[in-house]
Amino acid sequence: MINLYNTHIETLSIHRVGNKSRNEAIFLSGQPFSMNDEIAPLIKEFFLKPFREKEENYYQFAHEVDLEYNEMYNLATEIFTNPSNSHEVSKKITKHLFEQSNHPHIKNGEVYVAYLTNLNIDNQVVDAVGIFKSELQSDFLQFEERGTTLEMILQHGINLNKLDKGCLIFNHKKEEGYKILTVDSNRYDARYWLEHFLSVDAFEDENFITKKYLKFCQGFAKDVVLPAEDKKEEVMFMNRSVNYFAKNDQFEETNFLNEVLDNPDLIPEFKNYKVDKGQKYSIEDVTTFPIANAAVTDARKSIRNVINLDTNIQIKMDFINPESAEKFVEKGWDEEKQMYYYLVYFNKEQKS
Repeated sequence: MINLYNTHIETLSIHRVGNKSRNEAIFLSGQPFSMNDEIAPLIKEFFLKPFREKEENYYQFAHEVDLEYNEMYNLATEIFTNPSNSHEVSKKITKHLFEQSNHPHIKNGEVYVAYLTNLNIDNQVVDAVGIFKSELQSDFLQFEERGTTLEMILQHGINLNKLDKGCLIFNHKKEEGYKILTVDSNRYDARYWLEHFLSVDAFEDENFITKKYLKFCQGFAKDVVLPAEDKKEEVMFMNRSVNYFAKNDQFEETNFLNEVLDNPDLIPEFKNYKVDKGQKYSIEDVTTFPIANAAVTDARKSIRNVINLDTNIQIKMDFINPESAEKFVEKGWDEEKQMYYYLVYFNKEQKS
């Protein structure tokens, strides 16, 4: 989990990078940008708002041979080692980005390199390097009084409500390649930012594994439980799975299967499905791991707990109290109507 509320921008360098394939230039500022009290909160919100609003999927610098060959890893380390030299390093970062800007689709734009302090990640206060890029300009109107007339002036500029690209490199978990968050609003050049410029892989911590295992369970519920049982059991399997993750700090696969699978015949099916699909979800060798509560909360929001019927009726199951569905919902077959039915028991209707 991160907390960016008290984050402070210590230094900010602004450069401009063009598209190398179109022979556009690169512009490197001679000095860091001097922020005043008026612009500082606006630019901070411009940089950090996208990271507060998106799901926390962490990355880490990577290289197929060794981390020391990852250029951005070395440049980030250079800043963390000597923050007073961050402006000079920001020029190297911008040059590196320029070298990757050689595809016709890549847009030119301003590059902002910030040294940030007082960020909270994993309950630790750390520094970070922020790298941001603005690419798309918006039209906006200015008005000016000229005698008895109010003149309309069309101008172009950056929309502070939308950051095009950005990353936060936390001075945390250096040995693994640092923990990194990244955003990219313009998906037409996704490989350019993540792969070519940053050269990152997913950070495989407990948050990553928890999310991946729950995604794997969703796949098993849809591909195996639903055909073998019915929609209610598919929903209830995911219900029990999420609740297992919510009430335990440590995942243990054997205990998990015994607790969430009502039908013991599905246990070997689960293991076979893991052999077939485990690599797809990056959990092929995973049988035990610490559970990340934040990942469980995110999963609970995304997992559907509704049974949709072809008679335009929905039955919503409760993820908080799964025993209610077990006790008070029954499925059957009506011979006269030649239709399935759900029988729901209750004492009184609740006021909405």
